Amino acid sequence: MLELKKILSRTLQTDFENKIPQEQLFVSAESIPIYAFAREVESDPQHKFFVSGIPPYLRGPYASMYVNQPWTIRQYAGFSNAKESNLFYRRNLAAGQKGLSVAFDLATHRGYDSDHPRVSGDVGKAGVAIDSIEDMKVLFDGIPLGEISVSMTMNGAVIPIMAFYIATALEQGVELGKLSGTIQNDILKEFMVRNTYIYPPEASLRIIGDIFSYCSRHMPKFNCISVSGYHMQEAGAGADIELAFTLADGLEYVRTGMAAGLDVDDFAPRISFFWGIGMNFFMEIAKMRAARRLWSELIAELQPKNPKSLALRTHCQTSGWSLTAQDPLNNISRTTIEALSAILGGTQSLHTNSLDEAIALPTVFSAKIARDTQIYLQSKTLLTKAVDAFGGSYYVEYLTTQLYHRAKILIREIEEEGGITKAIMKGLPKMRIEAAAAKKQAAIDSGKEQIIGVNVFRSESKMDFDILEIDTDLVKKEQLARLEQIKKTRDASRVELTLQQLEDVARNQQGNILEKAIEAAKARATLGEISYALEKVFGRYVAQTKIATGVYLRNFANTEIIDKVRSLSDKFTDLDGRRPRILVTKLGQDGHDRGARIIATGFADLGFDVDMGPLFQTPPEAAKQAIENDVHIIGISTLAAGHKTLLPELIQSLRAQNASDILVIVGGVIPDADIPFLLESGVSAVFGPGTSVTEAAMKTLEILISKNYPGV
Repeated sequence: MLELKKILSRTLQTDFENKIPQEQLFVSAESIPIYAFAREVESDPQHKFFVSGIPPYLRGPYASMYVNQPWTIRQYAGFSNAKESNLFYRRNLAAGQKGLSVAFDLATHRGYDSDHPRVSGDVGKAGVAIDSIEDMKVLFDGIPLGEISVSMTMNGAVIPIMAFYIATALEQGVELGKLSGTIQNDILKEFMVRNTYIYPPEASLRIIGDIFSYCSRHMPKFNCISVSGYHMQEAGAGADIELAFTLADGLEYVRTGMAAGLDVDDFAPRISFFWGIGMNFFMEIAKMRAARRLWSELIAELQPKNPKSLALRTHCQTSGWSLTAQDPLNNISRTTIEALSAILGGTQSLHTNSLDEAIALPTVFSAKIARDTQIYLQSKTLLTKAVDAFGGSYYVEYLTTQLYHRAKILIREIEEEGGITKAIMKGLPKMRIEAAAAKKQAAIDSGKEQIIGVNVFRSESKMDFDILEIDTDLVKKEQLARLEQIKKTRDASRVELTLQQLEDVARNQQGNILEKAIEAAKARATLGEISYALEKVFGRYVAQTKIATGVYLRNFANTEIIDKVRSLSDKFTDLDGRRPRILVTKLGQDGHDRGARIIATGFADLGFDVDMGPLFQTPPEAAKQAIENDVHIIGISTLAAGHKTLLPELIQSLRAQNASDILVIVGGVIPDADIPFLLESGVSAVFGPGTSVTEAAMKTLEILISKNYPGV
């Protein structure tokens, strides 16, 4: 176990706290007291002696920062098939984008080929479908991989995706040493928030160790992991939790690399981080500064010889959760403010979200606005002429110090559990994040926290603009045809041999998993086949479903609304003889479960009996569980554009089992244009982005009572 006593034994100093003035305005989500003014005494006096480019890198990982090299402008994109995504990338590169950031569809993330029955509603949605090296070759057609930095958001199916990428580069004639970019490869945060895992944590860490080993030998310019806090923030974590759990994940990966026989200097300089940037402008700047200092100090305990091992380099993405479906043009301002935070915090690359992403995939028009926002900030504002422009600001230095100390306390708690992997297995980080999310949602729903267009300054007018529609039936048809063609023309015996060799390496723990997967990719083995070869050895991980209760109710400021909803719940109980019972679940391979869990905990606090369905259910499986649990309602949370396929299938499954009396409601990212289709398909209610939990509960109860007890 990594010895951290020297770093983690220090906590907030009592004399430091005593000197803080008493003009407290409020307490932040991170439990940091915010005062009417700040003075130098509130910030760490050491900060004034820190400089950029020198450990602990608080003021930036590079001495001149943007003066000589501005941040890389990236756009995270991928949709439909590889051909359409390729055209999108090439247009963006021609328009000034400097690197690619690839989004994969959920079937790919979860290690399934497009023809697998579990992914019927997921192919080509929320990302590009990749089934084999042939898809990867189309994805990067005309894009010289030796010259363009490529970032890929992949964790669960990281082995086949890396294998396809490397094999594609080799078939382009590119030397592996010239490949630059980043593979996210951060599996631990998947078990906390995003849930696109495949294998259990221990097996997943072994895979990461093999990727570290391969990249350190063959791809020295490529970042072999991007440790991500972004998804924690999107799931509801405050800056302190995002900072602490992300760095704790990073420490676990460092241990994994060293356990694989590597020296810390062999791979630490190629570790990058990925932060979410929300609307708390100064806190986000402070978070990035505190992260660099703390990471430098933690890695220093390992006594690396290369000072670059101590530097935290990062990519940032503006928040998707902060975007609103109401008055979406306001999202341009939100994204600009968040982008400015990331820049002033010292990011090395940046993705800016598009104005319509609270509703659907971004259009070419909205993506151009998002990209041009960065181009403008980089070329027209002189932001690149300053290094750590907020260094010395009493307020920012105060926030930096507070986050630094609070994150150390949280990391120490994780270390006392035996490290982040053991803490994850106990469910501790997940429950802490969920509690923070429920607390925040209660503050919004009760009006304590105000969001323009959602619960304050609401506009009655609707904005009519184009929505990007993907013909996923056509995408799936094309993917299946390509899969069939590959299987017809490949050397089946060679495929079988390479897959068996891959399985043997995984089972015997001798050799490198990625190295064998590359051979399978060259032989035209598919993503699903490579993933399954590993699954036969490691198994497929199934998470436990628990929900936090009481948090939403305790943090809801308006008791009148609570009493009104609970009264209606009691009315149904009196009529029916039992409490309203709801199964809250998700369909398909979408693992983003913040919305589902907030609804589950909120409805439980409002008088419902709540069952939480497992992730990745098919519609027939959800229908079966609802019938067996004798629920009144099925509540579906959707974020990945599968609602027009999966919801009708669920309703048909209920009808086929004579259970059409069970109401189906749905909430999430649903364009207004899709609502009539869903209602005609049999959905009882649709709750779009920004709907409060109390509003959803009230309407659900009204529909339930009117359907079961008309005239009451």
